[in-house]
Amino acid sequence: MRNTNSSLSSFRDCQPNEIELVGVVDELKPVNGLTNAHRPGLETWTCAWSEDNLYFAWSCGDKFVRLVPWDKPNGRLCKRARQYSNDSTQGERVNIIIENVEEEEEGDQEENPQRPIYLLDCKEHVWSVAFGASQSLQDNTQSWKRLKSNNCTLLATGLHSGKIKLWDCSTGNLLIELLDHKDVVRGISFTQDGSLLMASAARDGTVKLWDLKDDGNMYCTLRTGAKWNNSCKWSRDCKYLAAVGSNKMAVIWKMDETNKSRQLRGHFHDIQSCDFSPDSALFATACYDTRVIIWDPYTGDMLLELGHLYPPPRPIFAGGANDHYVRSVSFSKDGLHVCSVADDGYLRVWDLEDSCDPQYIAEHQNALCCSFSPQDHRISVGNRTGGVVFYAMPRCVPALQQLCRVTIRKQVISTKVDHLHLPVRLKEFLKYHDL
Repeated sequence: MRNTNSSLSSFRDCQPNEIELVGVVDELKPVNGLTNAHRPGLETWTCAWSEDNLYFAWSCGDKFVRLVPWDKPNGRLCKRARQYSNDSTQGERVNIIIENVEEEEEGDQEENPQRPIYLLDCKEHVWSVAFGASQSLQDNTQSWKRLKSNNCTLLATGLHSGKIKLWDCSTGNLLIELLDHKDVVRGISFTQDGSLLMASAARDGTVKLWDLKDDGNMYCTLRTGAKWNNSCKWSRDCKYLAAVGSNKMAVIWKMDETNKSRQLRGHFHDIQSCDFSPDSALFATACYDTRVIIWDPYTGDMLLELGHLYPPPRPIFAGGANDHYVRSVSFSKDGLHVCSVADDGYLRVWDLEDSCDPQYIAEHQNALCCSFSPQDHRISVGNRTGGVVFYAMPRCVPALQQLCRVTIRKQVISTKVDHLHLPVRLKEFLKYHDL
């Protein structure tokens, strides 16, 4: 695509026309109506799905976040969201927009068709969004004081000034502002156990932990050693927290020992994105050095490298401008597929068991972020003009071996696998050393 040197390639063994394409299923257009132009402030730096797959949110530029319902049974935007995307580029912008249209025709029914659409005015440029949910059905008096009901979905937005704003997804109302960071909040992550614990990573060099059931009390500050932190992520079992940033920095904390940290060494440039696999056994980092690295988060071992430029640049060149910066990475729900976007203009979907070249690709210029849906094989990709495109990866049924491995690894960490009374080859398989 953008290679100026004919000897360089975005793929190792195949040409782009030899790799299967993923299809587009939906698109959300920029609020400002500009689909090809780019100016600072319009970028979709981040997008997120709610864990129940009922909502999707993204920073759509000009200080706005759009929150739309997702049609979970059909794996696409609901009809109202599609119509709203086509029409929202016309007319004046307001703080909150609730769009109502007629119900779906028979044969195209949606789950909960009355969920509204919101355009949230954050008053500042938005750099990160994330969903959190409270699942406690007991002792409502102990739940978040500003939250009057259980099973509520929240949306957190990280802003340019260091503020974090929390919104109620059911009403679109602003609930609270959290003030402690001194610079851009680049990443936000919620625990997935319903405890409403939140982590935020900012360009002030800190990672802060918040307890939203205690009115957003900030109870811990962690430092990675990086000047800028670009992303943070809780493990799916909520026992570990990771953060990545500038200066090749990737750090993992065990939450009951936050005074100790494990630093992952292997990248040559700023790390932009990270994600844990569904069984918390793998950890992926996306870096400007043209690589995605898959790690064992419990030992710090490098298990797999996914290259986006061939031949791979030497460290001195990988640490500079190379036109193949990897911007984002995300795990699929089966734990064996990873999607990534890079500046060479491709969305890649990798099969970790056959990682020579991507299993699927799509041409997508100016992509900044990507995310797998938590409950199906849809992929969202946000770009510099403020829009989002949704892709559908072909359905695949995980092997029984993989399902068993995921079940075991949800309970047993890597360092404890060796204590199991199992054959050595099976232990290696459980530790993902077969990748």
